[in-house]
Amino acid sequence: MSDQHSFETLAIHAGQEADPQTGAVVPPIYQVSTYKQDGVGGLRNGYEYSRSGNPTRAALEENLAALEGGRRGLAFASGLAAEDTLLRTLLSPGDHLVIPNDAYGGTFRLIAKVVSRWGVEWSVADTSDPASVRAAITPRTKAVWVETPSNPLLGITDIAAVAAVAHEAGAKLVVDNTFASSYLQQPLALGADVVVHSTTKYMGGHSDVVGGALITADAALGDELAYHQNAMGAVAGPFDSWLTLRGIKTLAVRMDRHSANAERVTELLVSHPKVTKVYYPGLPEHPLHEVAAKQMRSFGGMVSFQVAGGEEAAVEVCNRAELFTLGESLGGVESLIEHPGRMTHASVSGSALEVPADLVRLSVGIESVDDLLADLTRALG
Repeated sequence: MSDQHSFETLAIHAGQEADPQTGAVVPPIYQVSTYKQDGVGGLRNGYEYSRSGNPTRAALEENLAALEGGRRGLAFASGLAAEDTLLRTLLSPGDHLVIPNDAYGGTFRLIAKVVSRWGVEWSVADTSDPASVRAAITPRTKAVWVETPSNPLLGITDIAAVAAVAHEAGAKLVVDNTFASSYLQQPLALGADVVVHSTTKYMGGHSDVVGGALITADAALGDELAYHQNAMGAVAGPFDSWLTLRGIKTLAVRMDRHSANAERVTELLVSHPKVTKVYYPGLPEHPLHEVAAKQMRSFGGMVSFQVAGGEEAAVEVCNRAELFTLGESLGGVESLIEHPGRMTHASVSGSALEVPADLVRLSVGIESVDDLLADLTRALG
């Protein structure tokens, strides 16, 4: 499949040619652990064992690389499995990592509580400010980690500017593209070295599969990551890969609807007397709105806001919502609501990444926006 095709076409066709044996237009689920070899060491099409390679996973990995404009795509059992493999490939004991001051709680936990025990050091920077990133870099810095938009405060990082800072120091730039998805943002084209996804979220899009992905701009780094993917073993299973491919086919149309609905939700929140602050990169008053407009196709389906009355008031908003389902995760077709301080970001409590106690996070789905607005109005009281 030529990479000259449009995104929407690649999402449906890249890595998903009709099955040569039957003509099936959807890649089969190769639910198999091992493969018959054509003599000792004679691998048929390179397959020997499904941890090392599986045709359904290979289809997904080819698709992911095409959508991000990368040289190599790799699919994992979860987003954190992808992150762990990446960190242990890029970093050795004694190396240093820069992380954002508003990173996802699971990423922070992995770095601060697991990878750091391996002798890797880390420091926090405001990645919305390239000067802050430059100040955090040390002679031992091997990677700069960025989320844009970030989770849950919807911070924006100028990918091209921070890529220049990282590369000047000889470090790799890693961009978590989960909130934007491949459709809304192309970090590799802006200078990133590796893109990370929790494919559980917008890429899969239906809240029915857990997965993760890495996509690299450099083929050699992709090969090194593939070696570690096999050695560490947290690969995406065949059925999970198939479900993710199924979700990706409708990514473009879903993201258009998520973004349109989120813009309407934001309009309601900005004007509501019980809302004290709204976090959404589509707002002109967002401090990096112009950067977001430059590097994103539209502004996505994630919205966070603070509530008058403090933490208990925020929790009550979450409890009163009905159409917005109280639950963790994000990016599915259904709308979700959560309290980050007590749920997804409890692991950063007491750290430099602690989130406001009165914060509510929304994953705006693709339902009727009028129904969503009515539900939020009831929840806010």
